[in-house]
Amino acid sequence: MSGGTHEEFREYVVARGPTLLRAARQLTGHPSDAEDLLQAALFKTYLAWDRIHDRAALDSYVRRAMVNINISWWRRRKLEEYPAEEVPEPVLAGGPNHLPEQVEQALDRLPTRMRTAVVLRYYEDMTEPEIARALGISVGTVKSTVSRAMARLRGDLTIPEQRRLEPQR
Repeated sequence: MSGGTHEEFREYVVARGPTLLRAARQLTGHPSDAEDLLQAALFKTYLAWDRIHDRAALDSYVRRAMVNINISWWRRRKLEEYPAEEVPEPVLAGGPNHLPEQVEQALDRLPTRMRTAVVLRYYEDMTEPEIARALGISVGTVKSTVSRAMARLRGDLTIPEQRRLEPQR
């Protein structure tokens, strides 16, 4: 890779890094895993930099690399994770003012495939067919996965009942 190309890649990472890190955080559910995921995806992008002619598609290339790497990591870790006998009740700290943190925590509790599908659908604004291609599953599976994930998120995100106003007489 030439010096000018190296500088172009560096500028891309500086400009798009924070946005890509947010996407990685949504995919992994953990800040340090997100950093590792983004670093691995950027490494693959760096190796392929000279082959990527459409610079407008760089974000898509990196996101796709993150999804693929995350799936590979998930498959490797799958053998290391075992279910517990008792699932603890999730406790949402704070009140309605902490909704973004509560959403992050609820996303963290979703299984990897559900979290990935929700992130791609609602954070990355991908269509169901695009998600199906990215994850290597059918469109119907994407629909059912997103639907089940949203139901679980709704169950996790209980907002205290709002006070009812009594009519004045």
